[in-house]
Amino acid sequence: MADKPVALAQKRLVDVKLGELPSWLGTRDFTPNGLLGSVRGGYERYYNKYINVKKGGIGGVAMFLVGYIALSYLWEYDHIKHDRWRKYH
Repeated sequence: MADKPVALAQKRLVDVKLGELPSWLGTRDFTPNGLLGSVRGGYERYYNKYINVKKGGIGGVAMFLVGYIALSYLWEYDHIKHDRWRKYH
C-alpha cells in the first residue's frame, strides 16, 4: 500500500528530501512566537515520550542530565582549556 501524499508544510525534518529543503524552510514560522511554539512542542514530545509514562524509569531524566552536563562543558570549555597545567620551556 502506498502512503498518502503529505503536504510539504506538514512533513517533519527527517522526512524532507534534500531537494525539498529550501521550500520546506520557507514554510516554517521564524517569528518569535513560532520559534517558541516549536520549542514548546519539542518539550511536550520529549516529556510525553520519556517522563510522562506508566512504567517510568530513569532513562528520560538521565538523558536530560547528560545533555545538560555536555552543554555546560561546551560552554565552559575555553575556561577549562586555559586552566590546564602547561610546560614552560
